[in-house]
Amino acid sequence: MADVAAAALAGATLGLSAGLAPGPLLTLVLSQTLAHGPREGVKVALAPILTDAPIILAAWLVLSRFAGTPGILGVVALAGALLLCRYGWDCFKAPPPNAGDPHTAPRSILRGVAANFANPHPYLFWAAVGVPFLLDTAASGVVPVVVFLTVFYGCIVGAKVAAALLAGRFRQFLSSRAYRLFMAGLGLSLFFFAYGFARQGFSLLAGA
Repeated sequence: MADVAAAALAGATLGLSAGLAPGPLLTLVLSQTLAHGPREGVKVALAPILTDAPIILAAWLVLSRFAGTPGILGVVALAGALLLCRYGWDCFKAPPPNAGDPHTAPRSILRGVAANFANPHPYLFWAAVGVPFLLDTAASGVVPVVVFLTVFYGCIVGAKVAAALLAGRFRQFLSSRAYRLFMAGLGLSLFFFAYGFARQGFSLLAGA
């Protein structure tokens, strides 16, 4: 039960952080919302569900081959720690979004899918953070893995949907102090997970 709770907590924290951290997809969610309304922003928010499965599968197949090689997994864990630190730092200096062109056709789903496939963040996240966590979690059974993925995608998509709805209803919030404080809180949560990955990485390298 503790493993399921830990997987749910990790999925919620990483999902919310990934959903609201600055990046091409969130920028597109907000710009489409400001230009065409919340409905178009919500369509963009669904992109991770449509694009991430092959990324996760490829990273799983590659990294599972190195399950008995602690040195390589240690390097991957340290890379994940650095990536999370980068994302955390980005949260502290997130600029307010700009509105897109309201005169162009929205094509929000197509734009969202294209932006997510071209975005390096999902590839780096799943290779260095997500799949290593799943491989470690899989030792406790299938249920924690399913819980992590369900909560993670519920939170990453839900966070972007919430961002679209808030941007459509309260545009001034995106330039407010409350928004900056909220993003700073997400940044701190990413630093916490980065610390855990760094500890795991050094531990694996020590045992290599």
